[in-house]
Amino acid sequence: QAQVVESGGGSVQAGGSLRLSCAASRSTYCKYDVSWYRQAPGKEREFVSGIDSDGSVSYADSVKARFTISQDNAKNTVYLQMNSLKPEDTAVYYCKVLRYGGWCTRTAYWGQGTQVTVSS
Repeated sequence: QAQVVESGGGSVQAGGSLRLSCAASRSTYCKYDVSWYRQAPGKEREFVSGIDSDGSVSYADSVKARFTISQDNAKNTVYLQMNSLKPEDTAVYYCKVLRYGGWCTRTAYWGQGTQVTVSS
């Protein structure tokens, strides 16, 4: 059973930085797209950033100039470097791992989330 574990959340002041990590086991028979989503109280879960199996990255407009997604394939880990954090970034951040391709059944796995709190 796949397990997705996020880490790196915490509390920072506006303008600070955090680096989130998403670790998940992978099979050589599958392809993986990894994305970060966030959900603030009273709001819908929204896409933040993603990196697909060929390394292509994408960002929500609200974070494009401030966040950077990257991966370390040797560690099966995807990172989200968050700089110039704003109070509006406060949310629970979730990692989504989408497995597909080859003999792999298309399946999405979600982590439990990590809290990011940005104070003004």
